[in-house]
Amino acid sequence: VSRSLICALCPCPREASMASPTSTNPAHAHFESFLQAQLCQDVLSSFQELCGTLGLEPGGGLPQYHKIKDQLNYWSAKSLWTKLDKRAGQPVYQQGRACTSTKCLVVGAGPCGLRVAVELALLGARVVLVEKRTKFSRHNVLHLWPFTIHDLRALGAKKFYGRFCTGTLDHISIRQLQLLLLKVVLLLGVEIHWGVTFTGLQPPPRKGSGWRAQLQPNPPAQLANYEFDVLISAAGGKFVPEGFKVREMRGKLAIGITANFVNGRTVEETQVPEISGVARIYNQSFFQSLLKATGIDLENIVYYKDDTHYFVMTAKKQCLLRLGVLRQDWPDTDRLLGSANVVPEALQRFARAAADFATHGKLGKLKFAQDAHRQPDVSAFDFTSMMRAESSARVQEKHGARLLLALVGDCLVEPFWPLGTGVARGFLAAFDAAWMVKRWAEGAEPLEVLAERESLYQLLSQTSPENMHRNVAQYGLDPATRYPNLNLRAVTPNQVRDLYDVLTKEPVQRNDKTDAGMPTTGGSAGTQEELLRWCQEQTAGYPGVHVSDLSSSWTDGLALCALVHRLQPGLLEPSELQGLGALEATAWALKVAEHELGITPVVSAQAVVAGSDPLGLIAYLSHFHSAFKNTAHSPGPVSQASPGTSSAVLFLGKLQRTLQRSRAKVKSLGRAGAGDLCALCGEHLYVLERLCVDGHFFHRSCFRCHTCEATLWPGGYEQHPGDGHFYCLQHLPQPDHKEEGSDGGPESPELPTPSENSMPPGLSTPTASQEGVGPVPDPSQPTRRRIHLSSLERQRLSSLNLTPDPEMEPPPKPPRSCSALARHALESSFVGWGLPAQSPQALAAMEKEEEESSSSSEEEEDVPLDSDVEQALQTFAKTSGTMNDYPTWRRTLLRRAKEEEMKRFCKAQTIQRRLNEIEGALRELEAEGVKLELALRCQSSSPEQQKKLWVGQLLQLVDKKNSLVAEEAELMITVQELNLEEKQWQLDQELRGYMNREETLKTAADRQAEDQVLRKLVDLVNQRDALIRLQEERRLSELALGIGAQG
Repeated sequence: VSRSLICALCPCPREASMASPTSTNPAHAHFESFLQAQLCQDVLSSFQELCGTLGLEPGGGLPQYHKIKDQLNYWSAKSLWTKLDKRAGQPVYQQGRACTSTKCLVVGAGPCGLRVAVELALLGARVVLVEKRTKFSRHNVLHLWPFTIHDLRALGAKKFYGRFCTGTLDHISIRQLQLLLLKVVLLLGVEIHWGVTFTGLQPPPRKGSGWRAQLQPNPPAQLANYEFDVLISAAGGKFVPEGFKVREMRGKLAIGITANFVNGRTVEETQVPEISGVARIYNQSFFQSLLKATGIDLENIVYYKDDTHYFVMTAKKQCLLRLGVLRQDWPDTDRLLGSANVVPEALQRFARAAADFATHGKLGKLKFAQDAHRQPDVSAFDFTSMMRAESSARVQEKHGARLLLALVGDCLVEPFWPLGTGVARGFLAAFDAAWMVKRWAEGAEPLEVLAERESLYQLLSQTSPENMHRNVAQYGLDPATRYPNLNLRAVTPNQVRDLYDVLTKEPVQRNDKTDAGMPTTGGSAGTQEELLRWCQEQTAGYPGVHVSDLSSSWTDGLALCALVHRLQPGLLEPSELQGLGALEATAWALKVAEHELGITPVVSAQAVVAGSDPLGLIAYLSHFHSAFKNTAHSPGPVSQASPGTSSAVLFLGKLQRTLQRSRAKVKSLGRAGAGDLCALCGEHLYVLERLCVDGHFFHRSCFRCHTCEATLWPGGYEQHPGDGHFYCLQHLPQPDHKEEGSDGGPESPELPTPSENSMPPGLSTPTASQEGVGPVPDPSQPTRRRIHLSSLERQRLSSLNLTPDPEMEPPPKPPRSCSALARHALESSFVGWGLPAQSPQALAAMEKEEEESSSSSEEEEDVPLDSDVEQALQTFAKTSGTMNDYPTWRRTLLRRAKEEEMKRFCKAQTIQRRLNEIEGALRELEAEGVKLELALRCQSSSPEQQKKLWVGQLLQLVDKKNSLVAEEAELMITVQELNLEEKQWQLDQELRGYMNREETLKTAADRQAEDQVLRKLVDLVNQRDALIRLQEERRLSELALGIGAQG
């Protein structure tokens, strides 16, 4: 009777099916509680009650899942079963029979451990998971790649967490991700034990027994006696099973700060835009304003809105000390960031002030969320070094019992947090590990299995959304569905023999004899004899030049001038050397080689003439040899850039000199001093330590910003005209007066064009100066004239090339499920294309229809728009003021814009991290070079053969340093590109604001400001054009070099 009454009162069948389960079957209520549970304990208790009601025991594997599915067949459960069945029905799982005889132990219930447990369960393996914690409490937010979003949706993410990926940025808190994956593994029959710590392996004591785990504190007997043949470690970076080797990747000190604030989900909070990432490396004005307003000095900041308001930033150590966040400065990072040295109240003030500034105070009074210990969820951490396992898997065997060990998650590769790669690459590693287990269960040879896994591991660090398969819907366990150009034989079985340990015998030793500390001779000068022979060949035939050694033969300057002339005849003419003394000729050659060949001095002209620094001269000449040794010996000029010649070094040198010319004359450091003394600290300089700037030599550790102590890179620093100190552009003290319209930041230098920077060397045609000793005069700048553009030209300049008629209504919102309909609707809205626009009634109807369809749909799948459609949408958004009337379009555009911002931020952070790694590598090279140089200078009684060996090693270090410096310059050019992109975007927005005003309403000041913004925009466009031409000329040069090498 009651059922009939319910049906009569509920005209909608869907509503009837929603109500009937709760009134007829108590298991339905437990299942709904399980789906909606938001705490780990609630998930476990509701699932236990569900299983009890259904008469099932949790942890029963796939048979348990099928029993639950058979008994829960009402509409809400069916929608979840449809998704899970679709995944389980993929052929690779063989209907859950691919690994039925395989027993697995997964250590760690983090996102990656749970995700690999899902795959193993779908393969039919018996899976036991142990986790030392008893609850999920990590609020920190993870960025999601498109494939991870699709993957989680396919597992029912929207069913478990309705807010999944509903904002302008795709992310999820660690806690929510763990909760939804926990629900999936419970349904799939994974056996989970909480509060249990894995401490090691227990090998089989006798033949016929298997591998067990050493667990604490008191595991149940069933778990303690569990024998398994696969161990998956996902316990985090702090725990790596014995036998795996870990390599540390260090950069300079990097201090991260995370803060989670309570999200009250008020209207005001929902309207605050998220920050996909702002980096100082390309947006210095933001961080200058932050520093001026709060005293806080950051490298970057990110803001995600999830369960909490999540902020993560990189702070400068000196700023933390100055603001009292750190009590003392300690060289040891653990001690520096230890709890005894961090002031909690000051750290909270720091994080709150930074978050408040970044969001313009729109979040109101920020209250910290609580962490697992019920303390404010704010912390400082060190990501100076990141750990990476040298191998991803191993096999151990004892008494005939084989154990396959694999790493996933942070214990495989610790992610660099600004890139947002942690969960994406973690999931990829989980899939690869599960694929390996499948191959293991199929009976493949252990070495074959290991070789395939290591081949996949080589791809992991290179993966990005751009270089993986575009169709994320096809992603599965098979690596071929995810990685294009896959080669599963990149690593051979013979190369992984050391990953197979038979414990009854001696472990197989690695057969690789290469010592990382002893670089190979490829690309370096090799030996003194080889270098001397090359110098003799290059200087042969010049009058008065007789090179017999690498010291006294160069004191008159003629040999060095001959070498430069041989490599580039247009730079030095023998007639220009007449009347010049040895010192002048040497200084001339050093300067020309630096400005036009990219060979940075490591020895002063005085030292060359005096013959007082033979090691410095040898190191300097070795740079010539490394750069030009593959150039054929001929009387003609070098026609292409050699592999060792860095066009980026040349370009940045020109950029820095242009920057200096655009400023007032700075206080001079005096005459170019000896190369063996630092111009700042006055201490001795060894060859590998020397950094040459404007003829002066410095320690790299001395040549830093006077304010923030950051490393100074070409094109990114200036010398202050008042105090003579060097500053990065962010901290350069500004004069009291500012030009009208300036933004308060340092003025952008005009980038040199490719014709100025001698790219490649054979294309340069500088003229030698007849006055003084400077052979390379500053290129004359073209006379500037004011540019007058029509309104149409201004519109084109600011990309406003599609302007709807003001009388026409905006275009209708396209159905997101069909790109073709989107294009058709969009095209029909622009009068410029000669097509009619939709009526207001049609627009409102389509918008309403889309909203209804999206609200009734359980999932909203993002179908990627074609690039031309997306571009048209963005153009329309720029030119139309009515986008707020169409929220779905607006949401799509905001999401795309945020994604582009995030790509730029990730690119900038990749560069920043690599620059830090290069700096650390250079420090290590300097330390090695100092030891070798001391040995050469002090051990005069050493055998001659030993000295030659030391010199050869020193030359190898010099070659490595030159390669790193060239890579550093390449990265800095990319930084310039990012910086110009950011500035052009800001100017474009500013110009559009002026141009959208009616001409009759503009004041004289408005027109003047508009013209000034326009001139700045034109300058930026020219600078970006110079960079583009530089890159194109370099590409053509490398292409010509490659063709020449093949010939």
